[in-house]
Amino acid sequence: MTVELFAVFLGSSIRLAVPLLIAAIGELVSERGGVLNMSIEGMMLAGAFGGAIGSWATGSPSLGLLCGVLAALPVALAQALLTVTLRANQVVTGLGLNILVLGATTLAYREIFGARSREEIPGFPTWAPPILRDIPVFGEAVFRQVWLVYAAILVCAAAAFLLRRTSLGIVLTAAGEDPRTLERAGVSVRRVRFGAILVTGLLSALAGTFLSIGDIHTFTEGMTNGAGYLAIAAVIFGNWTVGRTLLACFVFGAATALQFQLPAMGFEVPNALLVMMPYLLAFLAVAGLVGRQTAPRALAVPYRP
Repeated sequence: MTVELFAVFLGSSIRLAVPLLIAAIGELVSERGGVLNMSIEGMMLAGAFGGAIGSWATGSPSLGLLCGVLAALPVALAQALLTVTLRANQVVTGLGLNILVLGATTLAYREIFGARSREEIPGFPTWAPPILRDIPVFGEAVFRQVWLVYAAILVCAAAAFLLRRTSLGIVLTAAGEDPRTLERAGVSVRRVRFGAILVTGLLSALAGTFLSIGDIHTFTEGMTNGAGYLAIAAVIFGNWTVGRTLLACFVFGAATALQFQLPAMGFEVPNALLVMMPYLLAFLAVAGLVGRQTAPRALAVPYRP
C-alpha cells in the first residue's frame, strides 16, 4: 500500500467510524446508568430520516440537523417510558422500537418521494483546519471532513471528563452499579436513567444525521444497516470506557473502509467476506474473545424502589 492509498484509507476509516463513535458514546452513557438501550438503531434511523427530510424541505442542513434530533427524541422518550417508568424488558422494547421505526421511515419515505430513489439533498460541506490541511499527502486526504467529525472528538472528551471527573459521572455510574445505594442517598434512580436515555437519543440523532446529510447527502430505506448494533458492540469491545470504545469504533470503521480499499488496490477478495468483517469483529467482542469485559452490575435490570 502506497502512502497516498494509506492516507485515503485512514481518512475513510475516520469518516466511517464517526457515526459509530457518536452513537456509541450515547450508548455508553445509557449503559453506565444501567439501561441496555437496544433502540439505538431506531434512534439513528429516525435521526437520519428526520435530518434528510428537514434538509430537503428547507434547503438548510442546519435545520435538517435540528429536525433529525426532533425525530429521534420521541423514540428515546418511548424507550425511557417503557423501560424506566413501566419497567418493561429492555431488550424486547428496544428491538420492537427498531422494527417500528424501520417500518415508519420506509413508509414515509415512499409516500414522500414515491418511485424516486436516492433523492439528492443538501448536506454539510467538508472542511479542513488551516494547519492540518497543509500536511503533505495526509492533509487533504485525512483532515478534510465534515465538522461533525471534529464535534465527535469534543463529545468523546466531554464524556470522558463527565464520567471520571464530575459528581454527575459518579451518580450515573452508581445508577448502573448499585442503584439502591444511590436511592438511599436521596437521588432518584429513575430520573438518572431517564436522562441517560435522552442523552443517548440526542447523540444517536447526531449520528444518524451524519449518515444522511453529513456523508452521502441522501436517504435510503434502512440506511443505518446495523450501525446501532455495531455501536453497542463497540461499547462492549471498549469495556464501558470512552478510550477503548473510541478505539473499537475506529477498528469497525477501518474494517468497513477495507470493503472499498482492497478492491481498489487489486485484491480479489469475496465481497461477502468484506461486508461481514465489521460484524465478525463485533461478534468476537460480544463473545468475549478480545479480552475480559466487566459490565455494570445492574445493567439491563429494571429498578424497583
